[in-house]
Amino acid sequence: MLRTPSGGAAPGAAAAEGRLMSIGAVLGLLRDEFPEVTISKIRFLEAEGLVEPQRTPSGYRKFTLRDVERLAQVLRMQRDHYLPLKVIREHLDAFDAGEQVALPAQAAPAELLDPAAPQPGPPVRVDRAELLARTGADERELAQWESYGLIEAHPEGGYDAETVNIAKLVRDLGAFGLEARHLRAVKAAADRDAGLVEQVVAPLRRHRNPQTRAHAEATARELAALTVRLHGALVHSALGLRQI
Repeated sequence: MLRTPSGGAAPGAAAAEGRLMSIGAVLGLLRDEFPEVTISKIRFLEAEGLVEPQRTPSGYRKFTLRDVERLAQVLRMQRDHYLPLKVIREHLDAFDAGEQVALPAQAAPAELLDPAAPQPGPPVRVDRAELLARTGADERELAQWESYGLIEAHPEGGYDAETVNIAKLVRDLGAFGLEARHLRAVKAAADRDAGLVEQVVAPLRRHRNPQTRAHAEATARELAALTVRLHGALVHSALGLRQI
């Protein structure tokens, strides 16, 4: 049975036994334990195959209490253990097969870590010469990428791994005749997508629960991955291409 954090039955759970529920009712059952969950999140988990609600003839989703408990399992594994969806799916398959699965130890959010314990070092950054060597670009090209905002050095100097990856992609597109000025629209679209993701995760980062705040980064990564997939699908559709 779906439980509250204190271990009691969630409000409405007993009444939900034996009947089908709308997605709104499911949201109401989950929000006591998972205040950050949204209807979009439930739909996303369905799209990823982690829950399979029934459908009415008119297409409306109908969930059983078992579906709600499965969703709660997924959300707990994300919140408490920071597991990626692929690993969560494997755990659920094992549970369904009746296997005993050991979950990793519950991760502590950064706020609860021992401040005296060794902390991870700063991310590795490369200098300008190394960036040019890794991409095969020259100073003129790099200056163009920077002038159009495609590449940006870290405030403390150097370029991080993600910036190196962006530089390689810009260089690869340049081989097809696409210059930095042509990619301004791509950069603007990425900035808009980042703004949408930030709108969703900002309330999580301000939440009083430290685990919810720590979960914000995982949520941002999921949303970023979804926007990338959507962008790719839209480009393929516009060109009349099949997804690879």
